[in-house]
Amino acid sequence: MSAHSYRFGIEEEYFLADAETRGTPRGDLAGFHARVKAELPETGRELVAAQVEVCTPPLADAQAARDNLGGQRAKLAGIAAENGLSLLACGTHPLARWSRQTATDGARYQGILSDVGIAARRALICGMHVHVEVPEPDARVDLMNRLLPFQPLLLALSASSPFWQGEATGLRAYRLSVFGELPRTGLPELFADAAAHARFVDIMTRSGAIADASFLWWSLRPSIKFPTLELRIADACTRLDDTLCIAALYRCLVRLCVRRPDLHAGLTSVSRALASENLWRAQHGGVRATLIDEARAEAVPLPEVLEAVLALVEEDAAALGCTVEVARARAIVADGTSADGQVGAYEAALTEGKDERAALAAAVDWIAAAAR
Repeated sequence: MSAHSYRFGIEEEYFLADAETRGTPRGDLAGFHARVKAELPETGRELVAAQVEVCTPPLADAQAARDNLGGQRAKLAGIAAENGLSLLACGTHPLARWSRQTATDGARYQGILSDVGIAARRALICGMHVHVEVPEPDARVDLMNRLLPFQPLLLALSASSPFWQGEATGLRAYRLSVFGELPRTGLPELFADAAAHARFVDIMTRSGAIADASFLWWSLRPSIKFPTLELRIADACTRLDDTLCIAALYRCLVRLCVRRPDLHAGLTSVSRALASENLWRAQHGGVRATLIDEARAEAVPLPEVLEAVLALVEEDAAALGCTVEVARARAIVADGTSADGQVGAYEAALTEGKDERAALAAAVDWIAAAAR
């Protein structure tokens, strides 16, 4: 285990906004996407034309992640600007309306739209996924179970979706509610072992419910393409430093659970139910939330939860060379997430006497500026 590199990869989804109106881009985006594909061949499309996704290759250290993802972000933002667009890294677009979006061509996306209907059309959201390679791929289901209690913390740190359809939601991570309209989302079930998980996937595919396990859109899942465990709970992070922090922290948590097979062993339905409750609390309060500790049977402020986790992964962060990136979580908690910055810009604009739309535009401007 100590020699394993725990290689990782990051996927980020972004919105495109009209640089002048701050809303959904006007006109055909085919030219933008064609140029992006030519200059950044690793990019991909999402359900609607006004979104784009980037993926890193497998990486072994935090600096490589910064260089790769930072370079892709900068290149995309430059192409966007030349096309009268802004690139927004956030979980929901404050001004965009799902009913006004143009669907992406492609068999997979058209199939999802056909199968899921309006729930897919409404999924105007952007997330951040982190793949971490594990020493024994057959152990991923056990790791998936034991990583469940950490998911609310990771969501809280990434919160960047306080607005939806031009309205303030009162939540910091509303994206999870929108995504929850789709089937096979949310926390994975607690599977007894890898065989039970394999049996579930076999029944689902043989019955025609899904084409393959990539249609299991859980917040944490074994990849079918790579020997990785994929984190899917996080909102797209506005600031690159926050993305790198959450990716590094998740990577450390995977290593922690590998070297500590006793940690969260034997979780029960109560444990899963509490993880689900804590996800809601993280959605609502972000880094100001309190999370319920099962052993103590009490709600604990998120800064205290974070410090306990940082103590657990201290050895792992040192071994993986990402102590600085992991420690940034303290700054996120102290200074606030993207959601806090967006809400601050919105409320300041309202205080200045601006109308609702102008206040939402101020939130958009905050997102665009904070990502630089």
